[in-house]
Amino acid sequence: MSTTLHAVFRGIVGAMVMTGVRVFAKDAGLIREDPPRRLTRKRARGLLKAVPRRRSGVMVELVHWAMGGAFGAVFGMLPARIRRRPWSGPAFGLAVWVGFDGAVAPLLGLERNWPKGRERLVFLVDHLLFGLVLNEMRSRPHE
Repeated sequence: MSTTLHAVFRGIVGAMVMTGVRVFAKDAGLIREDPPRRLTRKRARGLLKAVPRRRSGVMVELVHWAMGGAFGAVFGMLPARIRRRPWSGPAFGLAVWVGFDGAVAPLLGLERNWPKGRERLVFLVDHLLFGLVLNEMRSRPHE
């Protein structure tokens, strides 16, 4: 399997791990709403109108997992000497979080209701975990 395709699958699994963290954090009262749902509710209403209301959560998750796969592909295209470093995945996850939080959310006009304080910490942690899944934190055969 190609490195990039393998990274796509790792990205999807990483996004699923993030979902688990967010479900736990919501049930524990640490967050009110996760960013994919907030983004979809605020900016992608047309997408959700095409989906029955009882299936909207499924659509939000599928979009989030697809984004995880896309970011996994980007990670997989990085030079092997970078991807093999144990810090590269968490650093990549941090870069995704900073990019979305600092650039995409304000461009979409989401900064007024964007997570603050404890919620931001939860989303930082889940992006670091996403990165850990991306580079697997283990040695692998050289390509």
